[in-house]
Amino acid sequence: MVKKVLIVGAGYAGIEAALTLNKKRKKDEVEITLVDKNEYHTLLTELHETAGNRVSEEAIRIPLGRIFKYTGVKVIKDEIKSFDFENNKLHSKNKEFSYDYLVMAMGSTPNFFGIPGLKENAFTLWSFDDAVRIREHIKNCFILAEHEENEQERKRLLTFVVGGAGFTGVEMIGELALWTKDLAKEHDIKNREIRLIIVDMMSRILSNLSEKNAKKAHKYLKKLGVEILLNTPIKEVNAEGFSTGEQFIDTKTLIWAAGVRSAEEVDEMAMEKLGGPKRLKVDEFCRTKFENVYAVGDIGATMDEQGKPQPAMVENAIQTGRGAAKNILKSIRSQEPEIVTVKMHGTMVSVGNFFAVSDIMGRELPVWLSIIMKFMVNIHYLWEITGFWGVARYLYHELLERRQRKLIIEQHWSTRIQAWWLVPVRLFLGWAWLYEGIKKIGEGWFLSPKLATFFGYATGTDANTAATPLAGAEATEGAVEGAAATVQTLFNLDLGFINIILEKTADMIFRIDFGPVNWFIENIVLANDTTQMVFQIGVVVAEIVLGLALLSGTFTFLAALASIALTANFIMTTGIYEKTWWMIFAAIACMGGAGRAFGVDYYLIPYLNNVWEYLWKNHRFSLIFKRSFDRPE
Repeated sequence: MVKKVLIVGAGYAGIEAALTLNKKRKKDEVEITLVDKNEYHTLLTELHETAGNRVSEEAIRIPLGRIFKYTGVKVIKDEIKSFDFENNKLHSKNKEFSYDYLVMAMGSTPNFFGIPGLKENAFTLWSFDDAVRIREHIKNCFILAEHEENEQERKRLLTFVVGGAGFTGVEMIGELALWTKDLAKEHDIKNREIRLIIVDMMSRILSNLSEKNAKKAHKYLKKLGVEILLNTPIKEVNAEGFSTGEQFIDTKTLIWAAGVRSAEEVDEMAMEKLGGPKRLKVDEFCRTKFENVYAVGDIGATMDEQGKPQPAMVENAIQTGRGAAKNILKSIRSQEPEIVTVKMHGTMVSVGNFFAVSDIMGRELPVWLSIIMKFMVNIHYLWEITGFWGVARYLYHELLERRQRKLIIEQHWSTRIQAWWLVPVRLFLGWAWLYEGIKKIGEGWFLSPKLATFFGYATGTDANTAATPLAGAEATEGAVEGAAATVQTLFNLDLGFINIILEKTADMIFRIDFGPVNWFIENIVLANDTTQMVFQIGVVVAEIVLGLALLSGTFTFLAALASIALTANFIMTTGIYEKTWWMIFAAIACMGGAGRAFGVDYYLIPYLNNVWEYLWKNHRFSLIFKRSFDRPE
């Protein structure tokens, strides 16, 4: 009999629960349905980047259809209005959902703590729509301020306040500190007119991080021009600003990031709730008082070793979602459930694009490593749910399409061109390699040893073989004349273990004399005729394979990389001639996606990503399956 598993919420916990069920169900007859009011999954940890205009809104949302492609998970866009746990039924406005097992993963919502006027007059940063709304509001503030004649109103428009100096608040004010400088320049507003404030009741910012890291972040915010008001509560808010009890701060922008509580749906549930955040009480298996109903992520109060609820963070969401899914399968199989143990590995906070702090497994990482770790954590998560596509998309937005002020070098590396412009270069480079390989076959490289002559360890009639596979006819002629010609050294940089040489005979020759390579050639490659034949056949095959790969545009990046490696090999043996140096630079250019236009890579790379996704999400390998040849939109 098919068991129905219903998951409500497509946040981090809900996504993990659905993917785990799909991956581990094996031969169990399980129908997995996920219901969410949106058709996309939002990267909540990156909301500040869109709100602060670092990346576009498309960078922080992933279509659910893309995540659950190649799985058996059914995704329904709907909003649950009521929960009937006694009869295993949920209701939306127009539909009824029945279930055998329910996973509640509705997440959390901002907690306003009953502060008068806060909910009505402040912006929140807890959803995709919130981030876009904040971004557009801030743009509009500068547009209005540019021509505002009333000094008080202009000041109000250019004062931006973040309430809460935790992770979200610090990241948000950090983005604003950078972006507002660009907006000021765009609208001819002096930077000194802009006021940035972060407010918190605590005695320091980032209270969940070590004091050392908190001080580093504090210092950096001050450097960015942010006013930090600590031990300062927000008492009341209206349309013109807010009161701290001691002063009234005029502002049109108050972004509230000072706490969350479980989703409002829990208020109507007859279940025990813990503390102000109202998280549902669950047992060690993530079950509520109804054994077939699980509460995961921010909505469930999974306890730590001290008997306190785990923090409402992504790691907790992912691990409880996964644990609940495993226990549902154990229940279906009539097995004992496993205790869901949440292991928090650390936290990290970015303050703008160029600064971050982190506490990872008890260690305080330096700024540069914290920035890298932030990238790696996001890459790892996206790899888990979307494969290559999600990682490539994330890096594209972060490295190429970043909207805030870029460093000079970024301005250049993020400039893009159409891939088809590189096609002629790719084809010519491919032809050059293929020609050299075929020519060597004609010269008898498959019949008798020739590497000794090729590397300059022999003389005689075979000396007319090209000094490098890149030299062509002129190089052959130069090799013959070179037997008697005087070699003129134009440049010689001797570093002891390596010697960089530029010589002139009939042609200009660049080579690198590297001791270990010379030893390998003399003692391994040229040890006997058999090894010579093995290596020289390998050279010919490599040239032909590289040529065919580049001509067809198949694995172009790897082929171009191998082209550079093979050329480097020749540089450290025979040297390369001036008329063939172009091949190095052509290979570098081809690494920029030359196979994505008029090449096999246009079809092959998306197909391989699809095969990987299918394998990862289903734990089954198949080369042909439904939509296996789809290309990403």
